[in-house]
Amino acid sequence: QVHLVESGGGSVQAGGSLRLSCVASGGVFSSYTMGWFRQAPGKEREFVGAIPWHGGRTYYADSVKGRFTISRDNGKNTVYLQMNSLKPEDTAVYYCGVAGSSYYLAETYNNWGQGTQVTVSS
Repeated sequence: QVHLVESGGGSVQAGGSLRLSCVASGGVFSSYTMGWFRQAPGKEREFVGAIPWHGGRTYYADSVKGRFTISRDNGKNTVYLQMNSLKPEDTAVYYCGVAGSSYYLAETYNNWGQGTQVTVSS
């Protein structure tokens, strides 16, 4: 069983930046595709981005493309989400997870962290 812990959330003004981290324990982190999702109040959990085990390419939702960057450090069992040019609509709880059969479908994910709140004010 993989245990995931997110950190780095907070409150920023529009245009600001945050860097989220997700540390994994248990399992073999270096073999997993990792994903970031977010969930705003009253909304479904939505895909933000994902990175395969090798980190050779990344995948993003259209809403964050060009502003967010996913990276990973397999030596530290950590995946990151650098968020720049933040907008009020980015406000949500952000979760990292271990991808299952589809990196962009939340229902296929096997493990989730507890989430970290990101609030962007205008």
